[in-house]
Amino acid sequence: MENSAQIARDRLSSILAVDQVERERAPRAAVPAVDVDSSDAVRMGEIFGVVPTAAGAVVSPSSSMRVSSVYAAVRLIAGAIATTPCSFYRRTKDGREKANDHDYWWLFNEQPCGRFTAATMWEFLATQMLLRGDGIAYLVRENRYSPQVTGVIPVPRDQVDIFRVGDELRYRIYDQLPDGSWGYFVALQDDVLHFPGFGFDGVCSMSVIQWGARQATGIAIKADEHAGSTFSGGASVQYAVKVPGKMTKPQQDDFREAWVAKYGAGNGVSKIPLILTEGLAVEQLSMTSADAQLLESRKFQVVDIARAFGVPPHMVGETSASTSWGSGIEQMSLGFMKWGMRPHLVRWGQELNRKLFPVRATYFAEFNVDGHLEGDSKAQAEYFGKALGGPGACGWMTSNEVRALKNLPPLPGGDKLFDPTKAAAKPTPKTQDEPQEPEPA
Repeated sequence: MENSAQIARDRLSSILAVDQVERERAPRAAVPAVDVDSSDAVRMGEIFGVVPTAAGAVVSPSSSMRVSSVYAAVRLIAGAIATTPCSFYRRTKDGREKANDHDYWWLFNEQPCGRFTAATMWEFLATQMLLRGDGIAYLVRENRYSPQVTGVIPVPRDQVDIFRVGDELRYRIYDQLPDGSWGYFVALQDDVLHFPGFGFDGVCSMSVIQWGARQATGIAIKADEHAGSTFSGGASVQYAVKVPGKMTKPQQDDFREAWVAKYGAGNGVSKIPLILTEGLAVEQLSMTSADAQLLESRKFQVVDIARAFGVPPHMVGETSASTSWGSGIEQMSLGFMKWGMRPHLVRWGQELNRKLFPVRATYFAEFNVDGHLEGDSKAQAEYFGKALGGPGACGWMTSNEVRALKNLPPLPGGDKLFDPTKAAAKPTPKTQDEPQEPEPA
C-alpha cells in the first residue's frame, strides 16, 4: 500500500511539473502545467488503491483481479475482443473487398511487436481499459515523416500521463531505459492508439472498478477474507456443555482433555467445549455463515459486479437466476455480442481508422464478429441455405463465399449468385410409354 501511495504521489508531482519537451516528433506547442485539484488527487488515489472503500477494503487493479467474479468478467470481455478478427478492407466502386495482403493485417492479427502476439496485445489493452479506463498503445512509424506504421507497442496505463493541448492530446509515456533507470518522452496524438472505455470525456475514460463496481468489489474482497477466516477456524460452531451441578477446575480440565482426545480440537479452539455449571445457559455461541447470510451476500456481489462490467451473470458462473436474453448458446452469445461487446468494438474500430488511415481514401479496418455469431450445425445449414438462395428467392452469397467462411478452397464456377428468374427450366426427358418422334433422315 505504501508503494501504491508513493506511485500516486510521484504521478501527481510529474503532472504538476512544467516539463520541457525534448523528444517530440514535430515542433508543436509546449507542454503546459496541469492544474490538479483535490478531487483529482482523490480519484488518482482510488485508482492506485490508496483510498479504501466503505467496507474497509482497498480496491486497485491488482487487488480487484483477486476477486473471482472480476477476474471472470475481465477475462471474458478481453478474450472476446482478442478472438475477434481485425479485418482490413479496400474500397471499390461496387463496395469493398478484403485486403488480407495489407501490412497492417499482420500487425493486428499476428504480431504487433517482439514481446506481444496480436491476441495477447488485445487482451492486455482490454484489461487496461476495464480496470484503468483506457488502453494505450504506441505506434512505431517507419520514420518521423512517414505515416507507415511498422509496430504497435502496448503501454501500461499507469505509465502514461494524458493531458490536453488545445484540441489535441499529449501522452507522457514513462519507460525503463537500458541502464535500468526510468525516463519519459511525450508522444503526439497521432502516434498513440487510445482505446477508451465508457464515459470518455476527451482525455480519459471511467474505470469499471473505480466507478461502477468499486464498492461491490470492496465488499467481495472483505467477504472472501471473512469466508477464509471462517474456514481457517474449522468452519464449525463452538460447543457448550451444560452441567446441572458444580464442577471443580480439575474436573473441567479433565473433561476438556477427554473431549479433545475423542473429537479433536480442529484448527484453533473451535471444537473445545465451554463448560457451563449451576444452570447457566447460552442461547448462541457463534455466528455461522448461514446466519450471517455470507453465501447470499457473495452471490449478490457476483451479480452486481457482472452488471457493472456489462456481462450476463451466467457467463461468469452465476446460474441461479435465469437470463433475460433468451435461452440457448446462440441467443446468449448474440445478446452478449450485441449489448456487451459491440460498443467496445465500435469505439476501437473508429480509433484504428482515424490513426492508421487518416486520409480514409482506400483502406479501412473493421472488427469481424461473424465467428462469434455462428450457431450449431443445423442453424448454420439453414442460414447458408437461405444465403445461397432457393425457389423464388435470390441468393446473396455465392458458394465460394460460403466455402471461404468454412476455410474451404473455392470451386470453379462458384462465384455466381443464384437468380431464380434467370434459372432456365431444364426439359424433362420423355418416358418409354410416350411416343417417340422419328429421328430425321
